[in-house]
Amino acid sequence: MLTIEDVKVEPHTNHLPTLVSVEHLTRKFGSFTAVNDISFQVNEGEIFGFLGPNGAGKSTTIKIMCTLLRPSAGHIRIAGVDVTEHPDQVRSAIGIVFQDNSLDSGLTALENLRFHCMMYHIPQQEREQRIENVLKLMDLTDVKDRIVKAYSGGMRRRLEIARGLLHNPRLLILDEPTVGLDPQTRNYIWQYVRQLRERHHTAIFMTTHYMDEAENCDRIAVIDKGVIVALDTPTELKKLVGEDRVELTTKTPEKLIATLAERHQIDAAFEDGKVLFQVAGSDRFVPQLLVGLSQAAEPIIVETLSVRRPTLEDVFLKLTGRTIRDEEGGKDERKLTARRLGRL
Repeated sequence: MLTIEDVKVEPHTNHLPTLVSVEHLTRKFGSFTAVNDISFQVNEGEIFGFLGPNGAGKSTTIKIMCTLLRPSAGHIRIAGVDVTEHPDQVRSAIGIVFQDNSLDSGLTALENLRFHCMMYHIPQQEREQRIENVLKLMDLTDVKDRIVKAYSGGMRRRLEIARGLLHNPRLLILDEPTVGLDPQTRNYIWQYVRQLRERHHTAIFMTTHYMDEAENCDRIAVIDKGVIVALDTPTELKKLVGEDRVELTTKTPEKLIATLAERHQIDAAFEDGKVLFQVAGSDRFVPQLLVGLSQAAEPIIVETLSVRRPTLEDVFLKLTGRTIRDEEGGKDERKLTARRLGRL
């Protein structure tokens, strides 16, 4: 297993202004350190993923960002404002969608949004227009007068996102926004999230344990046992795992293995009827290999071919020694069951 000491956390530099700055953040509960001296930045208009297993420190970090917890050490600044020194200013700059449903299911969507406007002291003359805008953005205009308890799980999540956008936050925090939703609804939620970034330049800070969703993030921080063990783009993180894995079948495997060694200096193995090897940039190498094999004096015919690229699941396994689904799957099932029973 790769240890924390083996991983270099690379700083991210680009021309986007910094919206969130986390500097040497630490949070202790008695003798237990939930978050241990972490630092990172989230830029304007960025989708930033925060991945980690149960107990990694994700929720603690989010609570500090949302001014619900005070740090033991370090600072978080959002839009240049310290979350501890000026919590009210910070709250006006952020929107949040919690893991659990926090809507009033006995009210309509419109009533939920109007109540939120009052809580955030949105000027009365602006309320109806803002409500109309977020309902349209989340495709809920036609059901705005329906009682929320009659909404599907996906509609509720969209309404919660709409509510989080009412006060025009610069940062939207999504804590497991699609947990318990079916794949189609998850895709719809992500379409709306990308629209937020593209149309309104809203920065998104999100947690998820769906690795296919994490691919949508511009950058990802992997946190384990309170420490950020890697931070980079999905593409660069996957390079930590290694090269692409190529599997071929042919009637002359020994000849193919010899050719790979002699012409390309690649060590291949023969397992379960397949020739296996790893190579960087398989999308460029494999076509060239096939052309070379077919044009050789004694052609080698490849019958089947498959390429497996490293995934974020592979990255997580290498960094932490376990899969994130092993850690989060039970929680996901419990939440899904609770939602089906109407408890969330």
